[in-house]
Amino acid sequence: MDVLNIASVGFLVVFLGTLFLFGELLVKVKGVFGVLGIAIMAVYFSHHIAGDTGVWVVLLYITGLVLIIVDGKAISDGTIAFLGVILMIVALAIPAPSFLYGALVAMGLVLGAASSLLFLKVFPSRNLWSKMTLRDRLTGELGYNSINEKYKELIGKRGKTITPFRPIGTMEVDGKQYSATSENNWLTQDIEIEVVSVDGTRIVVKKVEGSDK
Repeated sequence: MDVLNIASVGFLVVFLGTLFLFGELLVKVKGVFGVLGIAIMAVYFSHHIAGDTGVWVVLLYITGLVLIIVDGKAISDGTIAFLGVILMIVALAIPAPSFLYGALVAMGLVLGAASSLLFLKVFPSRNLWSKMTLRDRLTGELGYNSINEKYKELIGKRGKTITPFRPIGTMEVDGKQYSATSENNWLTQDIEIEVVSVDGTRIVVKKVEGSDK
């Protein structure tokens, strides 16, 4: 297949092979994309590799793919997946007949991987890297709850207004400044206030009677 010696054809082959391989990792299609991806990439490697050189190049490519799978299913931070992509690019570029050819097949892998995300709009997802999403959500909830508990400790404490409240302003309690609201009441600057309630990060204050300047 001498046509595979053309750089643009090599780009197209790698693009399609990567598109289907990564598509198999992302969506549930009963292995169809996996078979197509393996077949297309087998055509690429069978044409460009020879002898002992071919064995370790293919192993390098497979290792990169395995790292991506491991990252998606177990680690889910993207670091190992990035290393896997680099190994796959190297494995594709090494047997390339020219620098231009190697650059194009590397581009084909990157674009094919990115384009595989379009399958998520059509087919059911495998939820790869779902742990990353869950961890980010839990981290956000933990941070929100931590701030909420910290603000609840302000209830009943007294401080002073740093700016006028109309009806939102800045107050100071225990040497720290917070944004708060006096709800429907407008307050002037430098009067004593008391924290009456906290709802999430919304702090409600009222003026302490007799605290006018």
